[in-house]
Amino acid sequence: MTTTALLSLRDLRVAYGGIQAVKGLTLEVRAGELVSLVGANGAGKTSTLKAVTALQPSAGGEVWFDGRATCGQGAWDLARAGLVMVPEGRGIFTRMSILENLRMGAHLRRDAEVQHDLERVLALFPRLAERLPQLAGTLSGGEQQMLAMGRALMARPRLLLLDEPSMGLAPLMVDKIFDVVAEIHRQGVAILLVEQNASRALALADRAYVMASGSVEFTGSGRELLADPRVRAAYLGE
Repeated sequence: MTTTALLSLRDLRVAYGGIQAVKGLTLEVRAGELVSLVGANGAGKTSTLKAVTALQPSAGGEVWFDGRATCGQGAWDLARAGLVMVPEGRGIFTRMSILENLRMGAHLRRDAEVQHDLERVLALFPRLAERLPQLAGTLSGGEQQMLAMGRALMARPRLLLLDEPSMGLAPLMVDKIFDVVAEIHRQGVAILLVEQNASRALALADRAYVMASGSVEFTGSGRELLADPRVRAAYLGE
C-alpha cells in the first residue's frame, strides 16, 4: 500500500435547501486502502458519496481524485477516470439479463481486456455465472447486490465506492458480501465503504471515519475505533 491520496475531500459541504447534510467534511482514501465511513441514518454518509460522484452538487469545499479537482466533471467523466460507485438500492437494470448488466459496467471501456474481466467477476460471483441469461429483476436481494458489485468491477475501478452493501440482506448473504469486499481489497482496489453495520465495516477497514450529524466525530484505524468505548457505546450497542 502506498501513502498516495487517491481521493481527498477538503471541507466538503452538501445542502438540500436550508438543510446542511454534510458540514465541512475532510476525508482521505489512499491508493490500495479500504476506508469505512460509518454512522447512524441521516449522518450524511450517502450525501457524501453523491457529492464525490457528482450526483449531488456540493455546497462548498473541494473533491480531489487522483491529484485533480473534480469540479466541473460529470459522473460519467469520473467513472471513466476510475471512480465508480455501487449505489444504495443497487440500481441494476431489472429487465436486462445478468450478462447484459455486467457488460453495461464496461460501456465506457475501449480496451481488449473486457472478456478477461468478465471471467474474473464471474469467478468472484459464481452464483451469477450459473445464470447469465436470467433477468436481473428475478434475482434475490443478495444476488442483485452481487450483480451491482460485479457491474461496478467491470468498469475497472481505481476507487470503488460502496453504499450500504449489506442493507436488507439475510445474515448469510451479509457474510458473503463482506467476504467479497475483503477479496476485492486484497486484489488491490481502493474502497470507500459506507455501512450502517459498524462492527463489520470497522473490522475490514484500514482506516475509518465515524460521522454524526454531517460531521466527523471520530477517526482512526478500524482496530482503534472498534476498541474505542465511545464508539462501542454509540454505534455498537454496548
